[in-house]
Amino acid sequence: MLARVREDIRVVFERDPAARSVGEVLLCYPGLHAQWFYRVAHWLWGRRLFLLGRLVSHLGRFWTGIEIHPGATIGRGFFIDHGMGIVIGETAEIGENVTLYHGVTLGGVSWRKEKRHPTVGDHVVVGAGAKVLGPITVGAHSRIGANSVVVKDVEENSVVVGVPGRVRRRTGLLAEEARHEDLQHNQLHDTTMELLQQMTARLALLEAELEQEESHRAAQQTVERNGYQGPWGI
Repeated sequence: MLARVREDIRVVFERDPAARSVGEVLLCYPGLHAQWFYRVAHWLWGRRLFLLGRLVSHLGRFWTGIEIHPGATIGRGFFIDHGMGIVIGETAEIGENVTLYHGVTLGGVSWRKEKRHPTVGDHVVVGAGAKVLGPITVGAHSRIGANSVVVKDVEENSVVVGVPGRVRRRTGLLAEEARHEDLQHNQLHDTTMELLQQMTARLALLEAELEQEESHRAAQQTVERNGYQGPWGI
């Protein structure tokens, strides 16, 4: 248990440059406290002590402002930055070294007792306010932009922005630095603008082709109207 606590503290220092001391991390990081509440609740839940598990989870929500259902599955290296307003549903699955910012929802879209929450792969960063909904899969090494709404599967090494979220694959680009997670969720593609630019370029090409066709048709009509004249005007 102590080894796991030391690992949690190390993760905070790796991903939050504002962390200054171990005491500050232990006392003032609600994301860390939420994980500890979750682990106790998850242990109880796994032993079918559902009421006690939900009670511990509820206490963690009251203490931290972060709601993690005890039935969720969370891997190692999980980091919650700030954390207020985060909701993680019962059947959510989170891989290793995942980072969530405040206001993130890993939510369900069904009332049936089935897999209804997202599966988030390893090394994923989910920006502030993003909503990932339904039993979808977010591939490893992907970034979800702030306030995006993701309702479809996301391939590995992708960037998702917008409402609904549009996926842009990061072909040939490294998703991680040598030592740190890819936290640059401010560097995102403007997929809407890119789509408009593509449409504008296509429209300009069509207009040029249409203008060329009309010019050619006008020349043909002039020849037909005046009759063909040879090189000596005969």
